[in-house]
Amino acid sequence: MLDALPLSRKQIRSISAASARINIWHGAIRSGKTVASLIAFLIAVSTAPASGLIVIVGRSLQTIERNVLDPLQDDALFGPIARQVVHTRGATVATILGRTVHLVGAADSRAEGRLRGLTACLAYVDEATLIPRGFWNQLLGRLSVPGAKLMATTNPDNPGHWLRREFLDREGELDLRSWHFTLDDNPALDAAYVASLKAEYTGLWYRRFIAGHWVQSEGAIYETFDPARHVVRDLPRIDRWVCDAIDYGTVNPYADVLLGVGSDRRLYIVSEYRWDSRRERRSLTDAEYSRARRGWLARVPQPEQNIVGVAPEWTIVDPSASSYIEQLHRDGVRGVQPADNAVLDGIRTVSSLFSSDLLRVHESARGLIDELPGYSWDDAAAERGEDKPIKESDHSCDALRYGVRTTESLWRPYLPTQLEVAA
Repeated sequence: MLDALPLSRKQIRSISAASARINIWHGAIRSGKTVASLIAFLIAVSTAPASGLIVIVGRSLQTIERNVLDPLQDDALFGPIARQVVHTRGATVATILGRTVHLVGAADSRAEGRLRGLTACLAYVDEATLIPRGFWNQLLGRLSVPGAKLMATTNPDNPGHWLRREFLDREGELDLRSWHFTLDDNPALDAAYVASLKAEYTGLWYRRFIAGHWVQSEGAIYETFDPARHVVRDLPRIDRWVCDAIDYGTVNPYADVLLGVGSDRRLYIVSEYRWDSRRERRSLTDAEYSRARRGWLARVPQPEQNIVGVAPEWTIVDPSASSYIEQLHRDGVRGVQPADNAVLDGIRTVSSLFSSDLLRVHESARGLIDELPGYSWDDAAAERGEDKPIKESDHSCDALRYGVRTTESLWRPYLPTQLEVAA
């Protein structure tokens, strides 16, 4: 297997040296750390003690399937061994090299209960910085069979993150080995693809995901947002009205932004509806918000078309606004969907779109335009090792993040590829 893969020296060294109780591969995206860790994991499975369970841990079953099992089942990567990785989509067990492997999602602290009573001999953790601290502790405690190992991968996070502070920084004290990877450590990457990745990421995300550094979040979140570049007066024809996305508020402002794909292969915030109850000195009910939304969408002109009024395919709603979601259903609104509220993933996607000039905002969306320059990281949270935006003047920014993140599978095929952007 090793002879067939174009492995770097660092990958080979990490595979051969992954004999500690805790083994961590960390660094830039696409740097080869995952392939190296998976080869080491396969070797560990083949030699694992007969007693004790083997587990693969990730943020969810879906991320385990995408990040771990799909690569393991790829003939181009693992050749004949790929056929010895058997899994039915959605199942919580797989068979790898004849051993039963349990798949455990760990999105929050409640996942700790899935480990109680378990004795493990081998664990593989995908995206370790996204795993709750208590779950990690519980998992280490369950690795009680003599010779038990934990293998983990992660991209860099805040330098105050518990994984960095309590484990990576204590490598000399613990039975732990780690390997730091950069893009240059992956010999399989095409130079043009590397250039496209470097063009796509900026600021914090460049330093973490391209340079592979553990750096603190600080300052403006959307560093590349430039009103002169990203705010437009004239809109192209909109080929797909993807969604309107809502950040719900009663005391705080209610913000709804309309997202479409332009004929120039960019995303556009075409219009915005906003209600600030403090400024208006009046709160609206769910039914009144729903009625106001319908009226707003009915008045939106379609660019380059002699048509007024739009019907977006989806209505993406703040997931905490359960009563409003029910109201929209009662009013017959189609495609109502609670938003994907993965904050950092959403911010990273929006940031990438701004830096690639693939997201623009119509000048009429004043609430969003006013919020974007001041949308900043919370310094106090960063000192605690957390990445969080300041929860102030962020209502339209949240609506933007909800819409972009939740509907990515719909709009992504319309936009240029990374290589086209870098060209």
